[in-house]
Amino acid sequence: MIQSMTGFGKHVVQLPSKKITVEIKSLNSKNLDINARIPQAYREKELELRKMIADGLVRGKVDLGLYVEITGEETTSEVNHGVVKKYMEQLSQIVDGDSLKLMELALRMPDTLKSDKNDIDKAEYDAIKKAMQEALVEITNFREAEGRVLEKDFEMRLKALDDLLEKVKLLDVERIDTIRERLEKAVSELKVEVDANRFEQELIYYLEKYDITEEKVRLANHLNYFETTLHSNDSNGKKLGFISQEIGREINTIGSKANYAPMQQVVVQMKDELEKIKEQMLNVL
Repeated sequence: MIQSMTGFGKHVVQLPSKKITVEIKSLNSKNLDINARIPQAYREKELELRKMIADGLVRGKVDLGLYVEITGEETTSEVNHGVVKKYMEQLSQIVDGDSLKLMELALRMPDTLKSDKNDIDKAEYDAIKKAMQEALVEITNFREAEGRVLEKDFEMRLKALDDLLEKVKLLDVERIDTIRERLEKAVSELKVEVDANRFEQELIYYLEKYDITEEKVRLANHLNYFETTLHSNDSNGKKLGFISQEIGREINTIGSKANYAPMQQVVVQMKDELEKIKEQMLNVL
């Protein structure tokens, strides 16, 4: 079953003193492109979080947002009392002011806050990984739902191409007869004597150049292969893209060999259906 590369997943975990929110958004892309926005305190775990995304989503332009909100009395930083006092002493020698004003100025200076928490708490990181896994499940479900919509559209386009191919097969019979009549009429209008056997040989050689039997067979095979791949267990957008290129090649060849207006009109319709498939193909995983 195919999947779309468009998706969104979000999960929230509430700890005693923190609320952890993970948001994952994805759009179509030829490769995997991850943009991670995570707090500085968790930067050391970024590679591991990226690997989780790579294993789960495979391909697409992915935005990861990790948000940690402190909801209790816990804080990751403390006021560096000694540094603040030293700043206040120095500032008092430069400007006049009460202690509150001096403290306000001092707290804007570097190193006035210190962190007493250098290591990531294991329970907290386990909660982050759990939130990541749940968000990945949500975005995968979103992608599968979008994929079902795309699958129905592809099935409709394939049915249209199959019907148009049948029209081509019917037109091919009368096309050859029409081309033969047109050539015979053109020769007769020249009012010259021609060898009947030689003319027939040249006519057969000429008509063979416009034969599209192989193209019709290959196009039918490509359409069947596309449908088989579409309903396989894996979502393989790149493979479907290659097959659609082969479908386009056969349609173009039929159009170049047609030399018959009704058939060329059908070929234009086939190209239109294929173009719609290619547009949707850009979003398939």
